[in-house]
Amino acid sequence: MKRRAWLTLGAVVLGGGGIATYAAASPSTDAAGDLQSERPVKVYDLALKAPETGERELPRTETKQFSLLGISWTGATKRLDGKAQVRTRTIDTGAWTSWQDLETDADPVEDADERAGARGASEPLWVGPSDGVEVQVVHEDGTTSAGLPSGLKVNLVDPGVTAAEAADAATEPAAYTEDVTPSPTATTPTAPASTVPEPPIVSRADWGADESLSPDPSEYNADVKAVFVHHTAGSNDYTCAESASIVRAIYAYHTAPAPSGNGWNDIGYNFLVDKCGTIFEGRKGGVDRPVLGAHTYGWNRESTGIAVLGEYTATGASNAALTSVARIAAWKLGQYGVDPDSTVQLTAGATQKNLAGTSFTAGSPYTFNRISGHRDGYATECPGNSLYAQLPTIRAWAAGPVQGLKLTSLTGATLSGSTYYTKGAITAKWSATTPASLISKFELLVDGNVVATTSGTATSASTTLAAGSHKVAVRAVHQSGRTSPATTALTVATDTTAPTFSSTPKITLRTGTVNTTAVPVTLGWKAADSQALKSVSLLSPTTATFGPTTTSSSRTAKSGTASTWSMKAYDVAGNTRTSSPSYTPMILQETSATKSGSWTSRSSTSYLGGKSYSSGSKGASLTWTFTGRSASWVVSRASTSGQAYVYVDGTKVATVDLKSSTTKYRDAIWTKSWSSSAKHTVKIVVVGTSGRPTVTTDGLVYIK
Repeated sequence: MKRRAWLTLGAVVLGGGGIATYAAASPSTDAAGDLQSERPVKVYDLALKAPETGERELPRTETKQFSLLGISWTGATKRLDGKAQVRTRTIDTGAWTSWQDLETDADPVEDADERAGARGASEPLWVGPSDGVEVQVVHEDGTTSAGLPSGLKVNLVDPGVTAAEAADAATEPAAYTEDVTPSPTATTPTAPASTVPEPPIVSRADWGADESLSPDPSEYNADVKAVFVHHTAGSNDYTCAESASIVRAIYAYHTAPAPSGNGWNDIGYNFLVDKCGTIFEGRKGGVDRPVLGAHTYGWNRESTGIAVLGEYTATGASNAALTSVARIAAWKLGQYGVDPDSTVQLTAGATQKNLAGTSFTAGSPYTFNRISGHRDGYATECPGNSLYAQLPTIRAWAAGPVQGLKLTSLTGATLSGSTYYTKGAITAKWSATTPASLISKFELLVDGNVVATTSGTATSASTTLAAGSHKVAVRAVHQSGRTSPATTALTVATDTTAPTFSSTPKITLRTGTVNTTAVPVTLGWKAADSQALKSVSLLSPTTATFGPTTTSSSRTAKSGTASTWSMKAYDVAGNTRTSSPSYTPMILQETSATKSGSWTSRSSTSYLGGKSYSSGSKGASLTWTFTGRSASWVVSRASTSGQAYVYVDGTKVATVDLKSSTTKYRDAIWTKSWSSSAKHTVKIVVVGTSGRPTVTTDGLVYIK
């Protein structure tokens, strides 16, 4: 059977040829509702023992509260060729988690032979406040009894609670920019200035590092030539308020003396980043100095290590985390004047292979990206497939120029065709895919010249354009100083001239049914603009909006009442012109006409005013005199209706046939309009059509 090591809670474990033990974590005094009392970091270890005979019950071992765990074994450079899994009991609910894999391909320390009792170990796993654990270790070879390393232990870490956290548990550690560093000595190099700004970093003091755990002095490299990106493995479900606790726990796991911990002289990573983008100082010695870390076996002497808290095999890191990794990588590499998106030759410090199977020989040079993944230098899955696939994004963000820059809109301007039109004041808005914290500034360009400069966090800028046509664009400057190409320029025309009404709005009478509240009229106008007319709106006596090419609309007007026909013309730039003439439709009853010949008065509610004149006598006439600019003759019509001649100002202008297959009343059958208002006469004469001589007239309407 497969060789196994067991650590379990409250059960008898039986195994033939396996490793077995128990651990039941009895709740500490802090676990019963006082989790936020100040509490020091504590580390425990529980041995995984192989039974001497086939079946054996092991005594229960008690521990206190813990939040992080890992397994370790004798032999700092020995690898565990197998699979290790754990599950834990959550303090809050008492529920057991599902099985979780431990990453057992963690790097050994490079000075293991100099550190007494140093042990091999898995990557630590953050599980949150817990009080029970079960562990199983399965050898890769299902039959070899000697395959697992000796001295297997589970290491449990309680990160404790700092005084600051106890005072306000809901407050996350404050970020600050590290500016207090050791004074240069013969072995402490001077911190070089960087070509990019230093991001905010939570100091060791602020995340609660117990400096007594790492009493050895810091060691330094000559410089930083590359950055290796890691993940810490474990859960991604932590809250960012827990991040400082996670960092403390990893620190304790790395530094606790064997066999309770790895026995390292400090936390392995130079920097740690949580999913909210908070950057934590890792290994001591000064964040701005080339501190020797213990993160990438064989390559620590020329690099710095950045670990993202969490597990990123199937899920990518957040944009906040990627942004902070890019910022810290750019800053560290910028101290030595190197491009984060370039490559570099690193000298191997150990003979080994990486995950892809590439062989390295100690002392020989090999090419790496300046920002590489842990797996590029060592045989590990770290930093997880998904985060590894995000490394090109980190490189691009760190190196610049700004990516994905585009103008998204122009306010104060309206697009017509391919040109924007404005009265002068515009606001350009933009977006970029590079995070704002990596951008130094944006520049608004008009005709190639910078007219406005904003911060890297801005998303818009305003300016006022002079009269004429212009090209508007925006460009960005990365924190590295690299300037992005300007966006595609937009053509913007400045227009301050209002539209004109080349023909003032006018109403003219049209054919249709007339009554005292609705006289059929045609509203006509002509508007123009020096650049681009947008629309024309009717504001009164009713409302409507028309396109730039429309010049007329059929409406109705109330008779006997003066109405203001107000219209407003808009150009694309936003300039306007209003014209508001007033007109009054007037109804002249038939009784106001001068009669000639025989006419009969008829009464009906269907007639205007309740009455009309009717005549079948050839030559009978009615004449109206008025002062106006448009006129329409109103009649009643039927199948027996006859014809009439129409004279205007003494001249015959039309012969009108009143015959209709359906009976119609108050029908404006004939209209006439003039360019201006003047005195006119309209005369209608009965033709005396054979078989249907009758003409019935209901009056005359004119525009006053």
